[in-house]
Amino acid sequence: MQSAKPGKRRILIVDDEPVLLQFLAEVLGHAGYDTVAACSAEEALEQIALGEPDLALLDITMPGMSGLELGAHLRENSTVPFMFLSAVEDTESAKQAAAYGAVGYIVKPVDAGRLLAAFEAGLARADEIAQLRLTEHNLNAALNAGRETSLAVGLLMGKFQTDRDTAFDVLRDHARSNRRKINEVAEQLLAAEEVLNKLHAAFINRLRGK
Repeated sequence: MQSAKPGKRRILIVDDEPVLLQFLAEVLGHAGYDTVAACSAEEALEQIALGEPDLALLDITMPGMSGLELGAHLRENSTVPFMFLSAVEDTESAKQAAAYGAVGYIVKPVDAGRLLAAFEAGLARADEIAQLRLTEHNLNAALNAGRETSLAVGLLMGKFQTDRDTAFDVLRDHARSNRRKINEVAEQLLAAEEVLNKLHAAFINRLRGK
């Protein structure tokens, strides 16, 4: 059996069959994963509320909220990646699992070798998705920071009747001398300008007797 990556990954296993639940926990535990078991979707949500796992393994057919419904809930309300366990092996079921956003699909009965192979492939896919989300977040943050800096440079150009390069250099040097990020200084400058504009409007209204 392959071992988990350094730093134990926390896996939530959800199945209403106690024997299978114990088997899955033992196989993944021996492979180096920390496991948390839940015998229903409702119990799984309680466990997730205490801390999101690195991956959830969901039985599709359960009384009450089904695994499919739980997967849909996780997709809409969390960043928890999940795989499905199913007693049915056909193309349509696999397509349905993918449509719900699952990173993998395991068919019962499950043997240890096949479980780990499918599980680790699903976990690798989950890691890829998490990295894409992080990259997208970083990109959006960079774009927002660049937008704020650009607006602040434009503001300085208008205030001091200077060119773009000079305005940017002054803004950057001020940020460096105060050991701050340039976008933080830009945010502060834009916020101050907004306050000044509001105060200016208030003075105008007072002079007009409003």
